[in-house]
Amino acid sequence: MSSHQTYGISELAREFDLSTRTIRFYEDMGLLQPRREGPGGRNRVYSARDRTRLKLTLRAKRLGLSLTEAKEIIDMYDSPRDTGAQLHKFLSVLAEHRHQIEAQLADLAANLDEVKAHEREARALLLKAEQKLARASSA
Repeated sequence: MSSHQTYGISELAREFDLSTRTIRFYEDMGLLQPRREGPGGRNRVYSARDRTRLKLTLRAKRLGLSLTEAKEIIDMYDSPRDTGAQLHKFLSVLAEHRHQIEAQLADLAANLDEVKAHEREARALLLKAEQKLARASSA
């Protein structure tokens, strides 16, 4: 793909299955910086860099990062900073999110165990009620 390739907002929306409103929101957040063309600068023209930043933003969201965290990390790659610092920051953010997900997973496991216990109890009560009804109708 040429670095000079450009994309319209509808094209990116289709490619990434997003609404144009979402793409404009990412622009408002500073994640994307399209050129403006046409009458009154109404048409947004996205560069290959914008497309890559959009792809990285969506990946960050899937990992559970906030848009602010995603922007901070993506912006680091645009700056001439040392990659070591970028990777340390990325690892730090990922570790924090992993801990949050692990805590949520533990909560869900406890909730699931409680649901299973209630199901067992309800089945036992239902069986007793059915047995009592069977005894009453056979008597």
